[in-house]
Amino acid sequence: MTARGKSKKLNKAWLHDHLTDPYVKLAQREGYRSRAAYKLKEIDEQLHLLEPGQFVVDLGAVPGAWSQYVRRKFGRGTSTDPAAAPGPLHGTIVALDMLEFEPIDGVDFIAGDFREPEVLALLETRVGGRPVDVVLSDMAPNLSGVAASDAARMADLVELAIDFAQRHLRPEGSLVCKVFHGSGYSQLVERFKASFRTVKAVKPKASRAKSAETFLAGIGLKPRASGVDIPK
Repeated sequence: MTARGKSKKLNKAWLHDHLTDPYVKLAQREGYRSRAAYKLKEIDEQLHLLEPGQFVVDLGAVPGAWSQYVRRKFGRGTSTDPAAAPGPLHGTIVALDMLEFEPIDGVDFIAGDFREPEVLALLETRVGGRPVDVVLSDMAPNLSGVAASDAARMADLVELAIDFAQRHLRPEGSLVCKVFHGSGYSQLVERFKASFRTVKAVKPKASRAKSAETFLAGIGLKPRASGVDIPK
């Protein structure tokens, strides 16, 4: 079989899995932009990270399902209907991505690449010195298929997210990062353990079984060895 033929076969298999995926169907019914909303929902329900009134930064936000989940939680009040329109926003949500982002009411979006110093500076200006409660990172590099290279790119993004969290989280705050099992995974776990008092690895049911992705949650900052102040 030619490479093109294999590609078509893989695309058909992916499309079949996508169209029959129960979380895709649930997202369509409940108005989420992607099934990723249920990954964050499961992480949140397991670890109790998100509460109305918080300041949340969503890195790698496109297509916006994580920001949607936070916005609904911060505006639902006593309603238990997941499809109900959210009420007034109780909290602050800042989202960032290098891709185009369809606006979400109440979400402050920044367009740009988090790896670029000027974009990071813009985000820090938007934060304005206010302590952040939760940093969410669903960032992932464009994968090349070369394990060592992909692991290094992923580690770089995770390192940037940890550094941002250490600079801006309140002491009891939390960071949730997408990571991939495989080369470099154990080093990322150790990096989290060096930065947070509690570290949990969560593989949500909404994450496809074939996917190597999992999520690391760090809760409660450890003091930085460099002596950089932690937000009060």
